[in-house]
Amino acid sequence: MDKQTQTELEAAAFRRLVAHLRERSDVQNLDLMTLAGFCRNCLSNWYQEAAKEIGLDVSKDAARERVYGMPYEEWKVKHQTEASPEKLAGFQPHKH
Repeated sequence: MDKQTQTELEAAAFRRLVAHLRERSDVQNLDLMTLAGFCRNCLSNWYQEAAKEIGLDVSKDAARERVYGMPYEEWKVKHQTEASPEKLAGFQPHKH
């Protein structure tokens, strides 16, 4: 497989993951972090870091909007719920 095809396939997989996470707004970031070790914010940080590596300046807000499909503050109002004490107890923060 040539490099361009590989890049196109990886980009398609990323777009599908982002679309899936947008559809599953019932799954909270805390759930993702606890179970998978990453969340939507991690994806937006990785997106921002990848842009920086090739000399593009993508703001944190722009990267989050790319992942969330709307401004982050709007997503929080529409979809974020209060974390239960049980969920908070199971959460182990880590560095992205």
